[in-house]
Amino acid sequence: MKRYLIALVLVVFALGVINNARASGAPTTQKASKNASKKASKKKSKKAGGGKIPITCPAALTASGSSIADCPDTGCGPSLDPNLNKQKNIATDNHAPVDKDFSFLAELPDPVPGFNIGDTREKLKALGEGTMVRVVAFALAARKGSRESCNCGLSKPADTDNHIVLVDPTISDPTLADNERESQTAEFAPRVRLTHPKLVGADLQALIAATPNQALLVRVTGVQMFDSEHSLGPFHLKRNNNWEIHPVFRLEYCPGDKTCTPDGDANWVSMEQ
Repeated sequence: MKRYLIALVLVVFALGVINNARASGAPTTQKASKNASKKASKKKSKKAGGGKIPITCPAALTASGSSIADCPDTGCGPSLDPNLNKQKNIATDNHAPVDKDFSFLAELPDPVPGFNIGDTREKLKALGEGTMVRVVAFALAARKGSRESCNCGLSKPADTDNHIVLVDPTISDPTLADNERESQTAEFAPRVRLTHPKLVGADLQALIAATPNQALLVRVTGVQMFDSEHSLGPFHLKRNNNWEIHPVFRLEYCPGDKTCTPDGDANWVSMEQ
């Protein structure tokens, strides 16, 4: 009888140990499962959002005579959005432009719902990105460019963009101080400059400076583009929104003693004449 009781106690003890082990192990298993699920979800989300990637610069860029011709259309550098850079680096476009009022760019959404840095650009194309447009505006400044990943970090004036400040042509006596915050941007790009060598920012700035109020009436033809880097990144520019005409393929200006209309060619002077 005594032996029977001892055996029964041992069985009960063993069952208790097993149950405790199961009880203590269950949360650990569930926690590990949840952590694995979270990691997988984050990985999937990151992949879906695109994001930035590194692209190694070509060896040719280290040569003393390197230029924009040695830079791939994705650009290069440690962290970049190749889809944005390809859009910036369009070099030729033979499509007929669509005339747009200045307000057209100003009224486009920014940020674009559902679009993230690094995404493919179908949502932006649905809003017109990639369309050749022609817009009349006052140009208030044409600024010197700087190093960018789209231009492989090159810094010579011939290898960098020029940032052109445009404002609504209906504004009376516009100035940078008063109106830059409601401006839109157009950009001369170095790849286009290979075949349009007179689209030079310094030359446009000289034309602007020669006007009585530093406001030159221009007609700009180029590609509609969304600058997703400045829209969604940490560095924001002083302007209305981040829809641009980039790159510019043609720029005409109206001499001060002439009258020019948006849809007529009379009196407009091309920078490439």
